[in-house]
Amino acid sequence: MSSCVIFGGSGFVGTHLAEHFIKTGRFDKIHLADIRPSPLAGQPGIIFSNTDIRQPIPTDLCKFKPNWIFNLAAVHREPGHIREEYYETNLDGARNICAYADAVGCNNIYFTSSISVYGPTTGPTDENFPIQPSTPYGSSKYPAELIHETWQKVKPGRRLLISRPGVLYGPGDPGNIMRMIQAISKGYFAFPGSPGIYKSYGYIYGFIDSIEFAIKGDKDYFVYNYVETPTEPLQELVKIIKRFIGAKAVVFPIPLRILKPISHLVQTLVGFRNPIHPVRVMKAATPTHIIPKALKDAEFEFKYDFESSLRHWLTIAPHDFDMISGKGNVPQSVRIILKKPGENIGKSQHPRSPIKARRAVVELEEEAA
Repeated sequence: MSSCVIFGGSGFVGTHLAEHFIKTGRFDKIHLADIRPSPLAGQPGIIFSNTDIRQPIPTDLCKFKPNWIFNLAAVHREPGHIREEYYETNLDGARNICAYADAVGCNNIYFTSSISVYGPTTGPTDENFPIQPSTPYGSSKYPAELIHETWQKVKPGRRLLISRPGVLYGPGDPGNIMRMIQAISKGYFAFPGSPGIYKSYGYIYGFIDSIEFAIKGDKDYFVYNYVETPTEPLQELVKIIKRFIGAKAVVFPIPLRILKPISHLVQTLVGFRNPIHPVRVMKAATPTHIIPKALKDAEFEFKYDFESSLRHWLTIAPHDFDMISGKGNVPQSVRIILKKPGENIGKSQHPRSPIKARRAVVELEEEAA
């Protein structure tokens, strides 16, 4: 019997990874350990436990010896936590998970770090560039890498795979990319500073492919960046989103010397949870030009660029775009191209925007009803 433990298994990545393992049958038993409930709890092959990695992990957590341990658990949202919380969870968690692997005799760990260990990247940055984090999150992630490295070096035969993904997005995630799509669709998005800065992102399905690729490899120690390639300038990402949703609003740059005081004023007026929080503004204006050199050198196949990832996302989870299309309760089987029985549709008749095409299908269905 093959089995694994996914610490942080209830989160965005953990849920997608567990679903992938269920689908592929890589593991017979998957234990999800998290402080939050899992939407997968109760499914065949899935075991859930309420587990806090900040505390020592009991050796009887599982009734089986795991073949693999995945450490996805982290405090990562910025803004969202005080400085000490990043270190408490990310460092104590790394120590406790490595101690657990030691105790149960598991020789394989996969750890998700972050591109934040590089700090701001004004030029193309691969795995060989200096580590110089500038945030509490990044500053806690690199020492966590070293804790895992120490575990791997202690005993021959151990495998350690470390990924440094960019900001991940995809079905079920309301994060940076979806917030940007919504802001562009509603006409209030502006470039924070220069439109020409590079922003690296990773699509969740591509990232899961990279995990599978790394596991199948033969390296005992492998560190790699994960972002979609090529990394696009922010203005190109905005252009792709506008084409995707059919938006026509002009997006203007706002100098940071103007945007920063505005963001502080908005925070004072409406509080912590707002789309132009000062920390979010600075993150959006910080370049992340990441190169996934290690994966390229290993001949990993990148299946998605930014535009194709959005189209794939719409196919997989159309409900995620209900706020954009303006229509709710749409069946998952909705078709993108609208045609009558026996009718051939030429290329010129295809709606340019998949979102607009979806809206057309919805309206036709409602009319028929």
